[in-house]
Amino acid sequence: MSAVAAFELRRQVDGLVYRFHRDTTTDGTPGYRREDRDLWILWTKDRGWVSLMPETGALSGLPWEVTREEQNQEAPPEGIWVSRKGEKSYVYDLVYV
Repeated sequence: MSAVAAFELRRQVDGLVYRFHRDTTTDGTPGYRREDRDLWILWTKDRGWVSLMPETGALSGLPWEVTREEQNQEAPPEGIWVSRKGEKSYVYDLVYV
């Protein structure tokens, strides 16, 4: 599998869509940056693909049904993702576009 150029996170509860594009962070790490905000989905050695809060580096989202061992380093896995910000949690579908 090769890296994908873009994907969407589609929130199940209300259909809200966030689009991410392949990019490189300021320190040279490849990942996917959200179109409307400096929010990234990056590969980590410990957890695989995750979303981290830009302010704190805290974990804010990850694939629900795909373990780190099943993931490919080229692109986040399609399927169900969950996120958490404060007291709120959401379920998304990650879909390549």
